[in-house]
Amino acid sequence: MSGNIFKINYIKHYLENGLEIILFQDKSVPTVSVNIWYKVGSANETLGKTGFAHLFEHMMFQGSKHVPKEGHFKFIEEAGGSLNGSTSFDRTNYYETVPANYLELALWLESDRMGFLLPSLTREKLDNQKEVVMNERRQRYENQPYGLAWELIFSNLFPAGHPYSWPTIGWMKDIENFSLQDVKEFFNKYYKPSNATLVVGGNFDKEDALELIGKYFGDIPGSEKPELPAADPVSLTESKKIIHPDNIELPRIYLAWHSDKIFGEDDASLDILADALSSAKSSRLQKSLVFEKQIAQDVSAFQFSARLAGAFIIVATAKPGVSTTELKTEIFNQVNQLKENGITFEELERAKNSIKSHYVYSLQKIDTIADQLNLYNFHLGEPDSFEYDLARYSNVNCTKVRETAHKYLSDKYVELHIVPKEGGLNV
Repeated sequence: MSGNIFKINYIKHYLENGLEIILFQDKSVPTVSVNIWYKVGSANETLGKTGFAHLFEHMMFQGSKHVPKEGHFKFIEEAGGSLNGSTSFDRTNYYETVPANYLELALWLESDRMGFLLPSLTREKLDNQKEVVMNERRQRYENQPYGLAWELIFSNLFPAGHPYSWPTIGWMKDIENFSLQDVKEFFNKYYKPSNATLVVGGNFDKEDALELIGKYFGDIPGSEKPELPAADPVSLTESKKIIHPDNIELPRIYLAWHSDKIFGEDDASLDILADALSSAKSSRLQKSLVFEKQIAQDVSAFQFSARLAGAFIIVATAKPGVSTTELKTEIFNQVNQLKENGITFEELERAKNSIKSHYVYSLQKIDTIADQLNLYNFHLGEPDSFEYDLARYSNVNCTKVRETAHKYLSDKYVELHIVPKEGGLNV
């Protein structure tokens, strides 16, 4: 990034098979980042067949026709680079950052698993990764303190069948029933050039990069672009209270409301609302629950936003001997005061400065910039939306935050109490 750090000079290009390419050059760094987004996440799945998108986050590292098992890690790490992948409701991405002279290696690896994964996909590999994913689910969800919180919240916030009503990792019974045919059909539908965007950023020559991309991706057959998942807006007809006993020592409460989707009209003001409630020691919830009343071990609020919908969530862990009901009472006391009186100009400015500073800091890394380009391109259709993104927050005022709090935090909500299995239900 040169000149204005919020202005990216990029070029966009398409291969005949539909692969979208975004290139941005930064000769000041010694590395190059390759970042590919497939427009497929857990929202593309269906009831009874959940977890496929996350499974492929694993399968894509298990070798392809010309790359041995674990070869992606071996080749990139031996080159002095780093790599990983992630899955969300809306997309799956894979990324490598390598010394600039290893760009061709990264492109070859990504192209081989896009074009030649299925020839190496065996029942043995699938069964192996099913076990890996089931163990991951046990360790990160079922046997992890508070580990089932998010799937309990979202499966109650959204109706059965909604694309966001099941966890990204999938339900255990669905993972157990993965068939080789189902997996191949999922790959053939979604892991195609027409459903992917490739970002290359950093120290490279643009003409050389386009030539290499054409060399490695150009012969992969094109196909019809799959439709993105759709869902009507949803709301709760009544508030829901869930009590979940767990192997924990301290009770925790989660409060969740339906909110705006990513880059929606109220998304930025919801971020500022969350910041005013919990981000600093002087914020509403931190000051009251943690420091003055000393009833909470910790408390946080955040706006989760995705392509189809969002959720505004408040989480608080109780101090020993404190009930989650007591936490809830004080949380609503602070929320209601904010809804009634709004936030101060000082709170507004602190939130804006905090959000901007975190944002600027994140852009110090070339791989973060590459991922942001993919994110903006996916959600907004314009990779260079850095200035637009920040301007959303600049345009929020105190009145807007108060109106946003009224609009969303006056609605029905899901309250989840996670309580110790031993010692009674401390609710």
